[in-house]
Amino acid sequence: MYKPRRDDRRLADRRFPAPARGRTFRIPTVGADVVLVGYFSAKQKDFETVMASAATTLAAHGAQVVAQIVQRRGVSDGGARKMGLPYSSRTLLTYGKVREVALRCEETDAAAVVFTTPLTERQRRTLTAMLGRPATSISDVLTAG
Repeated sequence: MYKPRRDDRRLADRRFPAPARGRTFRIPTVGADVVLVGYFSAKQKDFETVMASAATTLAAHGAQVVAQIVQRRGVSDGGARKMGLPYSSRTLLTYGKVREVALRCEETDAAAVVFTTPLTERQRRTLTAMLGRPATSISDVLTAG
């Protein structure tokens, strides 16, 4: 026999904290340690110069890059038409690469993680929760400083 669902068990009735929108990350002090993460397709051959440029920009804004991690999207994993798309819409990276970034952050005691690509608000919140430190993009650091 059909039983109607109780109103107090509905997902719509649950209250979740409102996400903080529009917050940008400011490097807390001069000399803050950050981990720089880049996401590139296999078509992009100049990723090393992009990473070096981002590290120089962060150093000019008072951060110290203690580690650099690169996630490459290759042809073998989904074909050429998917090469520019992120691996995960939630984290941009593969789960293994997120664990690698978290481990590197723990080893270096980094204050933040800075991505070379723009992050959505959802990606920023998810990565911040998973990594245990602020995650932001280089464009946010430039506009905040």
